[in-house]
Amino acid sequence: MSQKFQEIIQSETPVLIDFFAVWCQPCRVQSSVLVSVKEQVGDRARIIKIDVDQYPSIASEYQVRGVPTLALFKKGEMLWRASGVHDVNTLVNLINEHQ
Repeated sequence: MSQKFQEIIQSETPVLIDFFAVWCQPCRVQSSVLVSVKEQVGDRARIIKIDVDQYPSIASEYQVRGVPTLALFKKGEMLWRASGVHDVNTLVNLINEHQ
């Protein structure tokens, strides 16, 4: 998965990564927000969910200590990162800034 993850974040298109855990209640809230974000941004960005319990090596590599943690990548570079739940407008604006 790590190799595939590296390929995904090398994209010219912004990639928003949602580091989450199935047992995390705020992660469920964030997940529903991300559905709305995807509806608004369409093909201008990819949204990928990474379960930190299934892929601890990726979570560790990016020092994810709390969930949900969101990170925006483009061409392999992390452009933004924050923990906690974020609203639709914040995330749509963030993606639009990094087109």
